[in-house]
Amino acid sequence: MFLNKLKSLNSQFQRIEKELEDFSIVANKDKYRELTKQYFYLRPLAEKCVRYIKLIDDIKEIEELKRSNDDEIIEMAFSEYNELIEKKNQMESEIKILLIPPDLNENKNIIVEIRAGTGGAEAALFVGDLYRMYTRFADRNGWRHEILDSNSTGLGGFKEIIFEIYGSKVWRYFKFERGVHRVQRVPVTEVSGRVHTSAVTVAVLSEAKEVDIEIKMDDLRIDAYRASGAGGQHINKTDSAIRITHLPTGLVVACQDERSQLKNREKAFKVLRAKLYEQKVLEQEKELSYKRKQQIGSGDRSEKIRTYNFPQNRITDHRIGYTVHNITEVLDGKLSELVNKLIENEIEVKLKINDI
Repeated sequence: MFLNKLKSLNSQFQRIEKELEDFSIVANKDKYRELTKQYFYLRPLAEKCVRYIKLIDDIKEIEELKRSNDDEIIEMAFSEYNELIEKKNQMESEIKILLIPPDLNENKNIIVEIRAGTGGAEAALFVGDLYRMYTRFADRNGWRHEILDSNSTGLGGFKEIIFEIYGSKVWRYFKFERGVHRVQRVPVTEVSGRVHTSAVTVAVLSEAKEVDIEIKMDDLRIDAYRASGAGGQHINKTDSAIRITHLPTGLVVACQDERSQLKNREKAFKVLRAKLYEQKVLEQEKELSYKRKQQIGSGDRSEKIRTYNFPQNRITDHRIGYTVHNITEVLDGKLSELVNKLIENEIEVKLKINDI
């Protein structure tokens, strides 16, 4: 069955390759664009398929030699057979990963929103901790980041902070952060030494371009007002802050981090476009069958995904039941161990979902 699937994919690739040489298809931009996407998705698969099929034929030939009457040939055949079987298993694993449908957001930059939930000032401080954790993780991977908007509370805390991260594969590593992050620790303001439980919500949005989502100016109400948070001397002196309301959906975004109204407007549009794109994607996902839903968590902000327990130096990811005991290192941006476990689990789930 696996071999038949690969032969079918190889035939499909060869058909697309021929179609791309057809001038009438090249002249049809939409058709050509769609076929080009399929071509580049199938090409690495097709290359491995050819090698895999050749490997299967080699194994069959060795199996014939194993039935020889010559002991020396049988010994050599068994030795080569074991090597080929090991190579076959490795190649099957590689092909199965390639068979997983590509993530449409894979090559996009992201916008991260962190908001304080239950816990008051302590939750706001943890927003600051997560912001530093994510930006240090980004720095370790050579990704750029920029604050789009923030509402600070002092002592390094934020009621909310919105920032963008630019770089290759950022979506792959940050999409698992969506949801509720719970922290258990003794707040700096607690004199009795009691452990408090607080929570913050994290949203991760893929950056949307104008081709991904169309925004009609007639659907917007844009208000300028005086900034009231971080930003320097311009606060309460100029109407540099911008609030955009998308009337059809009721979505509201605001930005006041820049001194320039134009820059704040540009950043607010970027966040609005990402939010509208997220809504569009969620609507599409609702139409998919239960079988194809992500089973490591829906990514919904109301879902508790992780607990940071400071007294026990423990971080537990509830979606996969995985625990590490290095809070200080993780909050310093060393997220790779946790994220790689989530990626491994996602691959296993997708292989099952797609019957691979």
